[in-house]
Amino acid sequence: MTQALKELGGFIEAKRPDCVIGWSLTEVSELSVDVAPSNIRGLVEFLKTEPTCRFSTLIDITAVDWPQRAKRFDVVYHFLSMYQNHRIRLRMQVREEDVIPSITGVHPSANWFEREIFDMFGLLFSGHPDLRRILTDYGFRGYPLRKDFPTTGYTEVRYDEAEKRVVYEPVSLVQEYRQFDFMSPWEGAEYVLPGDEKTEEKPEEKAK
Repeated sequence: MTQALKELGGFIEAKRPDCVIGWSLTEVSELSVDVAPSNIRGLVEFLKTEPTCRFSTLIDITAVDWPQRAKRFDVVYHFLSMYQNHRIRLRMQVREEDVIPSITGVHPSANWFEREIFDMFGLLFSGHPDLRRILTDYGFRGYPLRKDFPTTGYTEVRYDEAEKRVVYEPVSLVQEYRQFDFMSPWEGAEYVLPGDEKTEEKPEEKAK
């Protein structure tokens, strides 16, 4: 399997030097290929139709946020070849303002994956037939899977009994709410849980 993937990696690199930057093998017997985003659609179509590859099944598309990098995001594609029993991962680095070519014309199932990345990370896909949020509400502010997104969010949504409708309000938390105590009573620490004081003996009982 390892030798077959090495040969496949060399084959793809030789055939598509226009977009393949480099490749390696992962610990789980998967071919990982670093690619340039400019011709991702052409590479995906090549991997699907080329008889040596035949990666006909799109497993997933996701992204990873690296705020410290100029090219902040990794966009990662996972494909499976049931004909060759091989897996491949395509990884490309993009800037926040980059527009990524959609692969929905090659793999229609990419539709929801690309919408999810747009919703969670704010990345745009050109040529997508219906690029809109898929998990969050209309008018939702921010992108929840970016590492600079606050865990509390920006807006609170609740039903107002007085107005008989759903209302949106800015999140306002007091500082005390942000203090977290991560001490565990099971790690030998002297920690009193609420209600434990009831188990203490009363002075008159000790005297007996």
